[in-house]
Amino acid sequence: MCFILLHEFNISTNFKVFPFKWYHLMQASNDLSLGKSSFQWQNLSWRFRSTSATERALQYQAGQKISGFTVKEVVTVPDLFLTAVKLTHDNTGAQYLHAARDDKNNLFSVQLRTTPMDNTGVPHILEHTVLCGSEKYPCRDPFFKMLNRSLSTFMNAFTASDFTMYPFSTQNGKDFQNLLSVYLDAVFFPCLRELDFWQEGWRLENENPTDPTSPLVFKGVVFNEMKGAFSDNERVYAQHLQNKLYPDHTYGVVSGGEPLAIPDLSWEQLKHFHATHYHPSNARFFTYGDLPLEQHLKQIQEEALSKFERTEPDTAVPNQPHWDRPREDHVTCSPDAMAPDAAKQNTLCMSYLLGDNGFEEERIEALLHKIEIQMKHQSTSFGLSLASYIASCWNHDGDPVQLLKISDSVAQFRQALKDNPRFLQEKVLHYFKDNTHRLTLSMSPDEAYLEKQVKAEEEKLQKKVQALSESDKKDIYEKGLELLSVQSKIQDASCLPALKVSDIEPTIAVTPVEMGTAGGVPVQYCEQPTNGMVYFRAMCSLNTLPEDLKLYVPLFCSVITKMGCGGLDYRQQAQQMELKTGGMSISTSVNPDYSNMDMYEQGVLLSSSCLERNLPDMFHLWSDIFNSPHFDDEERLRVLVMMSAQELANGISYSGHMYAMTRAARSLTPTGELQETFGGMEQVKFMKRIAEMPDLTQVLRTLPRIKRHILNPLNMRCAVNSTPQKMSDAAGQLDNFMSNVASNKKDRKPVRSDITERLLDPLAAPGSGPSRKLITEPNFKPCQMKTFFPMPFPINFVSECIRTVPFTHEDYASLNILSRVMTAKYLHREIREKGGAYGGGARVGGGLFTFYSYRDPNSVQTLSTFRKSVDWVRSGQFTQQDIDEAKLSVFSAVDSPVAPSNKGMGRFLSGITDELKQAHRERLFAVTDKSLVDVAGRYLGIGQRTCGVAILGPENDTIKKDPSWVVK
Repeated sequence: MCFILLHEFNISTNFKVFPFKWYHLMQASNDLSLGKSSFQWQNLSWRFRSTSATERALQYQAGQKISGFTVKEVVTVPDLFLTAVKLTHDNTGAQYLHAARDDKNNLFSVQLRTTPMDNTGVPHILEHTVLCGSEKYPCRDPFFKMLNRSLSTFMNAFTASDFTMYPFSTQNGKDFQNLLSVYLDAVFFPCLRELDFWQEGWRLENENPTDPTSPLVFKGVVFNEMKGAFSDNERVYAQHLQNKLYPDHTYGVVSGGEPLAIPDLSWEQLKHFHATHYHPSNARFFTYGDLPLEQHLKQIQEEALSKFERTEPDTAVPNQPHWDRPREDHVTCSPDAMAPDAAKQNTLCMSYLLGDNGFEEERIEALLHKIEIQMKHQSTSFGLSLASYIASCWNHDGDPVQLLKISDSVAQFRQALKDNPRFLQEKVLHYFKDNTHRLTLSMSPDEAYLEKQVKAEEEKLQKKVQALSESDKKDIYEKGLELLSVQSKIQDASCLPALKVSDIEPTIAVTPVEMGTAGGVPVQYCEQPTNGMVYFRAMCSLNTLPEDLKLYVPLFCSVITKMGCGGLDYRQQAQQMELKTGGMSISTSVNPDYSNMDMYEQGVLLSSSCLERNLPDMFHLWSDIFNSPHFDDEERLRVLVMMSAQELANGISYSGHMYAMTRAARSLTPTGELQETFGGMEQVKFMKRIAEMPDLTQVLRTLPRIKRHILNPLNMRCAVNSTPQKMSDAAGQLDNFMSNVASNKKDRKPVRSDITERLLDPLAAPGSGPSRKLITEPNFKPCQMKTFFPMPFPINFVSECIRTVPFTHEDYASLNILSRVMTAKYLHREIREKGGAYGGGARVGGGLFTFYSYRDPNSVQTLSTFRKSVDWVRSGQFTQQDIDEAKLSVFSAVDSPVAPSNKGMGRFLSGITDELKQAHRERLFAVTDKSLVDVAGRYLGIGQRTCGVAILGPENDTIKKDPSWVVK
């Protein structure tokens, strides 16, 4: 496990390793977490229900012929409760792996080895363009249209450094066949129209496409996406590291596209790359879940592979020649991103690793325990994690089945340590210290970084423009009008397969929970098949915390489990947490009431998990954190503060839309105001100020004050998810924990007197059961506010929030459906296709209707698009089919699978019971065209709404000259 990371930065003559980075087409799920990829191999997990699918797969025999494929190997993988079936396609040589497992969230992926030799981003632009229409489904953008015609739990596409992957997952068998048909046709038979290349890749176009006198500019979705990506300093550093360490082949270029090189790519080059790389002979197919393998093979053969013959693709990556001496390089980045002393920290880490005591036995056991936890923990996206885990090795002809035999690898590792006690030290010497293929890459901020980027792009643009004749410019103008005309047309999507609203289950599956107490503290118990794991959460109220300490709460949460506790220093604490738990964390939690927008619960959420055998150890660690946390190490605190501040600063360029939405909501609800304090730009600014303080003594003195208010059993309620067999023991251990921390009980008065108690069990008599203590803000006055944050990157994140209604209101369901209709039928077209942004849309939650755009070349123009979308809805320019598709999209999110560890947690955190969910479900089914027009007018119309606006982006003279904006 460690060697994967070591090889990523060093090369040995005996090893050939291929690091990669992901580029996302779009986070095509109904949440808005366009955050960094979470599909790392460490996230392995399982869901175990029965053995029918695995037993069925065991019936296959090596040599068996099935629909043009030959079975090569059938292997049981007891670690992961699956049966692996490896096949090869007879005519084309395409490789296939099926993981049969009793999981109804079935997954398909096809990956192609794509090895570009320049920085134009051809595999990335191709990934976008193949999804814009195909032979069987020639309508524009079938990929995004299928988001609203299926109940998929995941749809996406990725470009790595050396492969491109197209995965989807769904719990519905009919849906699986529909999506498989669309994906196969897109990958192997795309239209690759020139207009789609212009839209998705790059184009020269008049700034105003309808005005031939407006200046020519670069446009394109990928062009703007990569401008945003190269605003992320961590991304810039990692990209340079890979390019410089592996300079002689495909890893020496940027597969996603370097912004100034993207305009060098031609449509003809794009089509050629598809012809040479997108062939079954260069493909690896993977399916997972409980659906029958035979049906998959039959459909793939009939719809795709039967139309090809074998080729010999020239896509292999040769070994990087080994350097005979180390090298050094330097890269610059935008300012305000580098934490001081980073180099010092790296040096200390290396010295520790090379020392004789660098691999204590307990430390090794902690890491092996981590692997055991990862195999035991059950997630809802196991198939996707598995596909990502095997992708890189399989891409270069490694054996994916061997990768699945994790216990075998652990046993081999233990034997190696037994045979040679210095096994790890020797590996470090070989791959680190004595390795001459070593790169030292430094990074420093440059105040003129963005200015230089803008200048370089302008020079590139002028060079292109100066080479144009008047005839060329006229042609560009006419092509721009043609593209605009195509983008504006209502598309006929009738060729695409679709589920019906009648395919949606009418009722939800009930999650039973039991209410109890432990040491007088309310507890929710939820019995689940957690596979030998126990999950513990506790909500600790902030109602008694003085207002002047609120800004410090996120910092407290991030450091309280990392400073040491009891008899453990911070290193020992971290080691014990790895050795005995699956992780321990504390985070802020602000939950709006489901029926009153001016009521909310404020607290911090304690979360941890462990193997059943380690329950006493996990609660002992929590006891030490409650009773004797360490707040005396200023040097350690400074390191944690620097890391936190740097992480927040670096995250803006990737999650800017989340910051914009949080800021826009600030002035509309009490919840929004507190969320901005805890996780918005206000918190970023605060942490930057703390990081720059020369003396942290005052901060150290603040932490114990916060602890006394938060880690107080009188302000707690808990939740435990475990197997039925272990629940009694878990309850007993929780009771012991409460006894151990009883000294922390302090009857402190709430800062506010306006507190409402809402029972967790709505059937209980008042005062007879556990409750959520909600703050009421009777004097809160929503107000309009527009805020602009100048940022050192060349694209914008735009948001507008409108105050509407809470979850249980009769209009909430209509607003929910409306957000999907507007996103799919108007905002996607206007913001992404025409505007060139990476993404955009609308969402509902927390009593707010929120518009957003992501990596957007436009700013105030996008705000105008938000307003026009309301006019579009009110004019009734949508059909019943549009409404049905929006319902499918909403229900795919509502019915997304929930892991056993998270069952009942929605109720615990928000108080929303199964009965409330069912009532909302029935209101969703009942939404009509009239109700959509009605709520659009009553809540979103000009004069009817109270809204907040926020933009994060480059310097903007238009906004600065407008007195209605607050410029930060």
